[in-house]
Amino acid sequence: MRFSLFLLVLIVATSACSTVKTTPKTPISPKGAEMQLRKDIIGYAKNYVGSPYKYAGGSPKTGFDCSGFTTFIMKEYGITLSPASAEQAKQGKPIDLSTAKPGDLLFFKDGNRIQHVALITEHNKDGIICIHSTSSRGVIIENVSTSSYWKPKISFAKDVINSK
Repeated sequence: MRFSLFLLVLIVATSACSTVKTTPKTPISPKGAEMQLRKDIIGYAKNYVGSPYKYAGGSPKTGFDCSGFTTFIMKEYGITLSPASAEQAKQGKPIDLSTAKPGDLLFFKDGNRIQHVALITEHNKDGIICIHSTSSRGVIIENVSTSSYWKPKISFAKDVINSK
């Protein structure tokens, strides 16, 4: 009985000290890290759905205008944007609308003037879904490709995440 108890203690002690082999985690590729960042940005932005609109607003406490919203969201991830949509339109890398991804900015024109900016949350066969602050409904998510108001104003997209 003593020998069995001694043997049991010895087995437990040696197994506790043994090295457990684990499969090393696959390192995240730069592309994988970028996609995670884009998902994180969109997830963060969705926290503010329902926030009120406020002209020149850039805070969830007081409300957002369109460019104040994109500036606020991107700042959380170390991406500095101008507080004006016309200036944001000059930042980042131009991208084709067909390749726009979540986290890219979508710009809208009224005539020759940049009127609005939105953050793309999804781009699929149904269109471009954005989160943006509108003067009539505050921060919302909508498919701007099917909107009779927004669709004719869609102008171009910019990648501000990989703009360096």
